[in-house]
Amino acid sequence: MSDPREPVPMRLGVDRDRCAGAGMCALTAPEVFDQDDEEGLVVLLHPVPAPEHRAAARMAVGLCPAGAIALNSPDSTDS
Repeated sequence: MSDPREPVPMRLGVDRDRCAGAGMCALTAPEVFDQDDEEGLVVLLHPVPAPEHRAAARMAVGLCPAGAIALNSPDSTDS
């Protein structure tokens, strides 16, 4: 049985076809996102970010001008 005090991890996903290469994700949460060298498109380094990187990852989701980052977590307001 899982410990109810243990935080439920957030899970991120990216749509590289939708990515515009603005780089806001990599600038906002460099521990979670990067950009590829060829096209500058998003690279997801950690689909389940560590607790200390969750706030920056959430901010990156909101700042993405193309809406290319999806956030799936129980405490998300996305439905």
